[in-house]
Amino acid sequence: MKKINVLGLGNIIFGDEGFGVEAVKALEKKRDWPAGVSFIDGGTQGIYLLDYIEAPDCLLIYDALIPVEYEFKVYTYFNDELPAFIYRKMSSHQAGLSELLSLARLHDKMPKQVAFVGIPPKSLEMGIGLSAEVKALMEAALSEGQSILDSWLAS
Repeated sequence: MKKINVLGLGNIIFGDEGFGVEAVKALEKKRDWPAGVSFIDGGTQGIYLLDYIEAPDCLLIYDALIPVEYEFKVYTYFNDELPAFIYRKMSSHQAGLSELLSLARLHDKMPKQVAFVGIPPKSLEMGIGLSAEVKALMEAALSEGQSILDSWLAS
């Protein structure tokens, strides 16, 4: 059985910064997933997430991000696209995420497939809850994740 981890990153007390955590919770509730699919609220745990990154065959990550072009939409990156994107450090978690992915590579334990789904935050003000703009993109982000998971489960 294929092991898949779906990891949500973010700090829920800073508005849209909590997108990754909220997305993972919502995706888990979408349907009954096979036993090999695990949903993890990674919050801001940093190095403590290394096993969740190294252990699966496939890894799907959700996080708030700020692309250089900053068009407000859902962004998806796969495998070899990740290093160039992550090392730009567009999110407060990506420094930790880039280090974790580097450690996984160093340990020769990178998942066979890695995907990253993110959206730009509209508000990083202190407060719990996503902005209306981010909530409006949530379904598209969840659909993207479902498609990725379905393709991994089918292969």
